[in-house]
Amino acid sequence: MSRIVPPPGPARTLALAQLTNSLGDGAFYASSALFFTRVVGLSAAQVGVALTVAWACGMLAGVPLGHVADRWGPRRTAVVLAVATALALSAFLVVRAYPLFILVACLYACCQGGLTSARQALLAGLVPPEERTAVRAHLQSTLNAGLAVGAGIGGLALSFDTAPAYLAVFALDAVAFLLAALMLLRLPEVPPVPAAPAGTRAPRLAVLRDRPYALITFLNAIMYLNMPLLSLGLPLWIVERTDAPKPVAAALLVVNMLSVVIFQVRVARRVTDLPGAARVGGRSGWVFLAACLVYAVSGAHIGPWAAVAVLVAAALVQVFGEMMQGAAAWELGFGLAPADKQGQYQGFFGMGPQIARMLGPVLMTTLLIGWGTAGWLVLGGLFLTAGLALGPAVRYAQRTRAPLPAHP
Repeated sequence: MSRIVPPPGPARTLALAQLTNSLGDGAFYASSALFFTRVVGLSAAQVGVALTVAWACGMLAGVPLGHVADRWGPRRTAVVLAVATALALSAFLVVRAYPLFILVACLYACCQGGLTSARQALLAGLVPPEERTAVRAHLQSTLNAGLAVGAGIGGLALSFDTAPAYLAVFALDAVAFLLAALMLLRLPEVPPVPAAPAGTRAPRLAVLRDRPYALITFLNAIMYLNMPLLSLGLPLWIVERTDAPKPVAAALLVVNMLSVVIFQVRVARRVTDLPGAARVGGRSGWVFLAACLVYAVSGAHIGPWAAVAVLVAAALVQVFGEMMQGAAAWELGFGLAPADKQGQYQGFFGMGPQIARMLGPVLMTTLLIGWGTAGWLVLGGLFLTAGLALGPAVRYAQRTRAPLPAHP
């Protein structure tokens, strides 16, 4: 259990709050699509358009809401946004008109984006810099554990396939966010950033002018393509291009989640400073390239059992690249952000995975299904190029900023 939950203190409270709402999120993610189509009565195309608009709004909301967390206090902001997320989920229970559905979906996504920024700022304010990556690894482990259990709950709703079952899942997710808000209230508040003195013209959203940080965020967005690769690219590849049975895609997702729960904290221990993060991020590019090469072999019509073995081997290689890349990204995201602007910087850095999710469907279908083996080579080359570019980008960023003050 110590591999998942951090030692007593603010880090443990953050982890337990993360675990609580990830249980609800896991159930939500597993069953929301059918809820929206069967209970709300929307078409698949309507759901797709609404969620695309909503997540785009959520991505853009991360920076301004992160700035609010800096100025108002990250704990207070996180609690308010957790309660607002619960209210948005509750609204899904009664909203049936499509325009209102889009509005509620946008509110939900914006609250989620801002909550992530505020939580990261809260972590940065409560945890010493040298411990942040390790604590973030614990949070990732608890997140995956909660999502896995929650997905099982969502699976029960899918098996019942009734309106009350789906409504119960959304109510459960709303309650989970309320409980998470109560847990966050137990944390001490990080002092808000004071307003700039009269007569000064400090930019409100300074992160938007930080080119080195933007470059590193872009490189990490490329590395985060490993997420749509697992959730979308692989299922399509398995069905269209391999001899493996269709359920293997779900099994690979379980392998990924359990591996992160068990090994993420261990992997993150290697990352303790910015140069180390750049090195580990570069190595993750090589690991992702290796995974892509192994995945490509599975499309050679080698029979079902051999295809399954190759896919499992590639998934194990990929998940270790994912854990390395995640640890490097957390260290860079925190370590290169000014201490008094963690909220807005974490909101900006969090756009990386969102961009990957938005670009992922087009890239995965084009490269893997359209190009086949050549597509795997291109994808692996993208991972490697982004990983190797991290080192020069981090050195560029370090030259453009003063050393961060020590944690009090």
